[in-house]
Amino acid sequence: MEVTTTTTSNAGQTTAGVAQPAGSSGDPAALQGLELDDFFQLMIAELQNQDPLNPLENDEFLAQIATIQEIEATTQLGDALDALALGQNLNSGSALIGKEITALADDGANVQGVVSRVTINGSDVTLHVGEQQARLNNIREILPASED
Repeated sequence: MEVTTTTTSNAGQTTAGVAQPAGSSGDPAALQGLELDDFFQLMIAELQNQDPLNPLENDEFLAQIATIQEIEATTQLGDALDALALGQNLNSGSALIGKEITALADDGANVQGVVSRVTINGSDVTLHVGEQQARLNNIREILPASED
């Protein structure tokens, strides 16, 4: 991320402005995609370019630290929700062991048969039907296992 700073000169007085990602307009909506490292870079650039005769006020600095904590808490919440979703998907996939399904494989081929096992690859839950595989989110139909 490239960081730019703005400076203004007014009657012989020069003050450093807030550091912003290059190309941003200062609009808060433009800053929504910032990650924690980006925020740190902006904060460091702001501290490096501040006017020594008019340093950052304590309440402004505390507000920025609070923002850092909010970003970290949001990241942790997102990670926890991802783990919860994976656990739920694994539970749903495990419940299909022994059931007959119809699904689509990644290559678009039809997969039909009894689920023999379930695996996790990254954040995807994969159902194994004989030699074929299908992701949990590609199931078309679930049938009770055929009784022999």
